Amino acid sequence: MKFRPLYLPVWLCVLSFLFADWVPAAQIAATPHDYVGRVKALRSGDTLRLAPGRYASGLRIHHLHGEPGRPIVIEGPEDGAAAVILGRPGRNSVSILDSAHVVVRNLEIDGQGAFVDAVKAEGHARYAHHITLENLFIHDFAANQQSVGISTKCPAWDWVVRGNRIRNVGTGMYFGNSDGRAPFVGGLIEDNEVAGTIGYNLQIKHQKARPPLAGLLLRPRVTIIRRNRFSKGDNSSSAEWARPNVLLGHFPPSGPGSKDIYLVYANLFRQNPSEALFQGEGNIALYNNLFFNSHRNDFPAIAIQPHNDIPRQVIVLHNTVVSPGRGIRVLRKEEYWVDDQEVIGNAVFADWPLSGGRQSQNFVAVFSAAAGFLRAPGEDPGRLDLAPLDDRLAGAEVDLARFARLPQVDRDFSGLTRADGWHGACLPVSGGRCGATAVGPGNQRAKRH
Repeated sequence: MKFRPLYLPVWLCVLSFLFADWVPAAQIAATPHDYVGRVKALRSGDTLRLAPGRYASGLRIHHLHGEPGRPIVIEGPEDGAAAVILGRPGRNSVSILDSAHVVVRNLEIDGQGAFVDAVKAEGHARYAHHITLENLFIHDFAANQQSVGISTKCPAWDWVVRGNRIRNVGTGMYFGNSDGRAPFVGGLIEDNEVAGTIGYNLQIKHQKARPPLAGLLLRPRVTIIRRNRFSKGDNSSSAEWARPNVLLGHFPPSGPGSKDIYLVYANLFRQNPSEALFQGEGNIALYNNLFFNSHRNDFPAIAIQPHNDIPRQVIVLHNTVVSPGRGIRVLRKEEYWVDDQEVIGNAVFADWPLSGGRQSQNFVAVFSAAAGFLRAPGEDPGRLDLAPLDDRLAGAEVDLARFARLPQVDRDFSGLTRADGWHGACLPVSGGRCGATAVGPGNQRAKRH
């Protein structure tokens, strides 16, 4: 029997079926005069490049849907003159509504003092997922403590918040809603600098029952917070308005999400005149971080304590803490006793160094002794160096194999491999200064300001 090729019309029908929904990606240029309409027309895989200039009508990311591997990208210039989204009263500068697989990067967002948010997933949205915010310079949203740099008020999952610089705002980042009904799930928050906020540098709100939304996986998830610099100053609110640099609320107490965990590592927490540097509850692994505060207040540098629920599985491992009052405190409600809370291998310089948790292999000394053990435990952010002066902080033989599930647990704050036992976050051979603030990865645009 002879082979008979298919007729051309048959092949055309097959191809048209296979590629019926496929549209080639477009590279689109826009200016302050025509960008609003171009944003509305974006489709999966498109990249919109905003020219340098001042964009006065905000950026509305409403009903925009990319796809896995084919996100919608909205970006400004990587260097040189910036594309600047201007704040204005009554409308959030970058508004996100029912959108997914969208990347926003290389923009300056200037609040101009307006009492609005810089970037917000709106409270009346049903969802905002797979959103990437990268290399943004957000500033001057400080009309009120409740004016926020990056905020989500709807169910949000799989966000990447990377390499952003946030300064002179009321609150740096605020994920979730105060009633616990807008969960922030599976986030990656890395390489950001958040400084000089009135309230929180970062807060992730507690969560009630996880809603059954399409695409929101119900298996245990991880939220990673790494290599950020969280710093507060004299403009911080006080008394009843005082806030920690970072506060992490609990995941759902039962059911889907109850096994989620925060992994918080290789961050710098610096200065808070009135509150803790870090506060958390729920499931937390806090390791290889630096904590420095020269202000004596009523709160510990690290406060693991009940807030809207209780601390559950907690690991506080290989941190360096320098604070004049209390160092690390783990509080538990006796009627809800949880024993899986370890405080191990830390170097703590505080007048009341440790309280609570299962403590082992920690080094403790009073606050005033820090200068004799660490290179430069001072207030100058450009000279801060919490690496050991000598081998007196050696000897914390922690069995890191027990914590092998934690990424980078075998590294110090600077990323160097731990070959021997050392207390705290820094090895003595750390390259450069261990803790000095500087423009880091993803913050290149910030150098121009």
